[in-house]
Order: sequence, then C-alpha cells, then structure tokens
Amino acid sequence: MSAKSLPTSTSENLLDELQATLAHGTVARRVETLRRVTDLFISGAVEFSDDQIALFDDVFQCLIHHIETSAKALLSNRLAPVDRAPPLTVRALAFDDLIEVAAPVLSMSERLDDDTLIETARHKSQAHLMAISTRKVLSGAVTDVLVQRGNNEVVQSTASNPGAEFSEGGFTRLVSRAEGNDDLAACVGLRPNIPRHLYLKLLAKASATVRAKLEASNQPIVQEVSEAVREATRRARSAPSAITQETAIAHALVKSLYEDGRLDEFQVTAFAEAGKFDEANAAIAALANVSVSIAENMMVETRAEGVMILAKISGMSWSTVRSIIRMRDELAGKELSDLESCKATYERLRPSTAQQVLRFHRMQQTATPPAA
Repeated sequence: MSAKSLPTSTSENLLDELQATLAHGTVARRVETLRRVTDLFISGAVEFSDDQIALFDDVFQCLIHHIETSAKALLSNRLAPVDRAPPLTVRALAFDDLIEVAAPVLSMSERLDDDTLIETARHKSQAHLMAISTRKVLSGAVTDVLVQRGNNEVVQSTASNPGAEFSEGGFTRLVSRAEGNDDLAACVGLRPNIPRHLYLKLLAKASATVRAKLEASNQPIVQEVSEAVREATRRARSAPSAITQETAIAHALVKSLYEDGRLDEFQVTAFAEAGKFDEANAAIAALANVSVSIAENMMVETRAEGVMILAKISGMSWSTVRSIIRMRDELAGKELSDLESCKATYERLRPSTAQQVLRFHRMQQTATPPAA
C-alpha cells in the first residue's frame, strides 16, 4: 500500500495486524513492523490528512510500548525533523526517561509546544534540559524554566543560543547566575536584548573579574573574549551602541518633558512605580543635572546610596526615593532594601555631602580607563 492511497478505513485492519504482531511476533518482527510503518509515514507525511496522521499516531503508540530502547531512539531520530510528525507519539518520546530516546525530539521537533517543553523541563533530567536548550527557537516562558532549574552547562547553552528569548525575570536570574562565572557573564553581556539596567548591573559586578581571569589564562579564546570584555566596558561608558531603540525613545520622552517644564519628582515617582527604569533614570539625571551615564552607574550600585545622592541633590522627598529604591529591588530581583534604614540615612544626608560624592563620581566617569 502506498502512502498516498492510505485510507482512514484501514485503521481497524492495521490495528488488528499490529495486535497480532504484538501478541505473537518476535522482537525482530516488531522492530521490522515499526520500520515499515515509519517508512510509510515519512514518505507521505506532507500529503497526509489530519485523520491519517492520527491513525499513524495510534499505530506508533502501540508499537513503542513493546520495543527496545534502540528502536525507540531510532524512531525519535527519524520523526524529529518531520514537521507533521504524529503529535502524541512525539510527546511520548519527549517524556521518555532515557535521554537517547527523548533528545532528538526535544532538540528538533516542531510538534512540541511550549507547555510540553515546560513540563519536561520541570520534571526531567538535566540531560533533557540540555536537549531543549539547543532548539532553534526558545520562548521566554521556556527559558525561564531552563535558567531557573538548569545546571551551569544548561544555563550556558541556553544563554548562548541565538534563537532564545528571555523575559526580564529570566535576564535577572541570568545576571545573578553569571556572578563569578566568566563564560556566562561574557555571554549574557553580549545578548542584544538584555535590559539596560541589568546590563549595567552585570558589568559592574562581572567585568573586572572576567578580565582578570581571562588575562591570567593562556587559551586561544582569551583574545576574542577579552575583546568582548573591552567592548562591554566601552559600551558601559555610554557609547551609542549601548543605547537600544527603546532606551533612546525613553530618553527622548524625558528630554521633552524637561524642556517643556513638565518634569518633576511626581513624574519620577510615576516612572518608578511603573517599573520604567530608563525613564526614571533619565529623569533623575536631568533633575540632578548630571549625565545619564553617571546616573546609571549610581543607580545600579548594589547599595542604595547612589540613588539617595542624586535624589538629595534634586531636592526630592523621601516618598519619591522610596519608590525608586523599590523599583531597583524589583527589577534586580534582589532582597528588598531596609527602607527604615534608608530613610534614616536619607534624612541625615546633607546636600553639601551629596554634592561632594557626586563630584567623585564625575571624576571616575571622566578618568581614562586603564589599558586592557
């Protein structure tokens, strides 16, 4: 029977034949039956109707429960690149505990939706997660689980995948996991869509460590990655390439508000409470009369003193400062700051002291960076 002429009405006969094979056939006969059915399916998969594919789904599922691992692994390899592969069969293969069976479909099959990939990533082995991390396209919902549950190798593979998308929460976790991990820090820092505040936080924590460790090593990759680190440092000094389109739009909005006389601390509070880092940062910079880059460096410091310095110079109330600190904590995914302690510090801080600290930050910003 050819693939093109396979009618749905043959379902019962084919299943009866399979039942006989399963009940009385040898292992070799079962494997041969699986091979013939697979050949039949692949040769005509493009032209099969949904009902015919459903028939093959029934057939494959009858067979895969009665064959050895090597045959299931071969089936997984053959079905993985087929866009219209039987979906229930592919799902069953993906959930197989043996990675040699699951890996081909987890890494390639277009039949696996995000829900299936997420369920697999939450409950299966690190080898299963590694296979998922190599897929051509990964949504932010899937990478959230990979970055949360995966080991270092899985996270590195996911971060290195150009087809992977990351939510802001995923990027936050990546930046946290990159601390002390040279390869991951360099990889995450070069992701094109990393939110600017997280990029700056990553650079502030990791660049010096990355540079020191790479220069101390003697591997061929040193020069390439060192150049990437130098480029990241250059970008952090507000080179145009560091500004994404979204950041540029935010800066333009704040500039317009400032020039029209409509920028005040109430607007800063609104930006902070909405979690709009770029807008809040640019607004604080304008009101404190500092460059955006200086404000950014002070905003992403681990402690909240930088925020309080800028706010004190701008004459902001504590309620506005509190909103900014909360925004920082939430965007960075860090433990919430001790607001009572921050409030006491802010109330003790003198404007003259804040100006002195700001002059120090300006000196740091304009200092020539040491040669790499």
